[in-house]
Amino acid sequence: AGHPQPDARSLAAGTALLTFIAAAPATAHLLFLISGGASSLVEVLPAGVTLSDLQHANAWLLGSGLDIARLNTVRKALSAIKGGRLVGHLQGRQVQVLLISDVRGDDPAVIGSGLLAADPGAPRLDELALPPWLAQMCRQSPVHRGDISAHVEMHVIARLADAKRAAGDEATTLGYSVSVHDEFIDGAANTAGQRMAQSLIHATPGVHIWGGETTVQLPPQPGRGGRNQSLALAAALELQGREDVVLLALGSDGSDGPTEDAGALVDGGTIARGELAGLDARHCLANADAGRFLEESGDLVHTGPTGTNVMDLVIGLKI
Repeated sequence: AGHPQPDARSLAAGTALLTFIAAAPATAHLLFLISGGASSLVEVLPAGVTLSDLQHANAWLLGSGLDIARLNTVRKALSAIKGGRLVGHLQGRQVQVLLISDVRGDDPAVIGSGLLAADPGAPRLDELALPPWLAQMCRQSPVHRGDISAHVEMHVIARLADAKRAAGDEATTLGYSVSVHDEFIDGAANTAGQRMAQSLIHATPGVHIWGGETTVQLPPQPGRGGRNQSLALAAALELQGREDVVLLALGSDGSDGPTEDAGALVDGGTIARGELAGLDARHCLANADAGRFLEESGDLVHTGPTGTNVMDLVIGLKI
């Protein structure tokens, strides 16, 4: 189905999901496998909301700079199955849910916009600075009550901490001194990139590992790239001329924003290499066009789909 923008296949998946549940015997035990991305991959729209409405809303959300909890507050308002509403279709059947978490705190009510978990503590729509057209769309959408069921058993089976630990174990195997940092990297990607670079410059030698998920507020006509590419290019500006530090920023699912690149690996020569193509790094950052600069500097990383999604990794090497 469509990701990060839902499409007609996302609605077909939602219809197939409800059909499958309805056809299951009343005594059936159902197993749900839910990962990050489910907000886009499966959807059932409430009356009065069209696919075009959903796509318009999602396009604004993806460029708004809002964090995932606030994004999902709007997504739940425009859905007939999110925010725990799918529970109402289970009719008391026993359910086990295995989740791959792409959210801070690994909350089942936030992963995939909470298909099977309501979140009474989520931000309220009236607390969000939504454009008038989107606020009106949310108000017009019929209100559904999300459910919580004792028949639903939740297990988070993969999370960001697992990816950080695995990266650290591999670095140790390769003979590096390793520091896995607890700090969650969030906020504006450009600011985070500057902060990560400075942390590495002043760090002890070895491999340093962080994780999290930053945001990018898109201009009216964004260029090419994603949050990890913006973070990496901002870090490269801080690392200019240095020969002792490299930094890798990438999405664990192998896709950074609406691109097929996972992120970028930058060093002290990144800016100089990109400038040889006549590009200005700060101009590219301001225009959400970091990917174009990083392609010219030769620093983009392409992995293809990884089969998981546990947010982003930032890995630095100080020698």
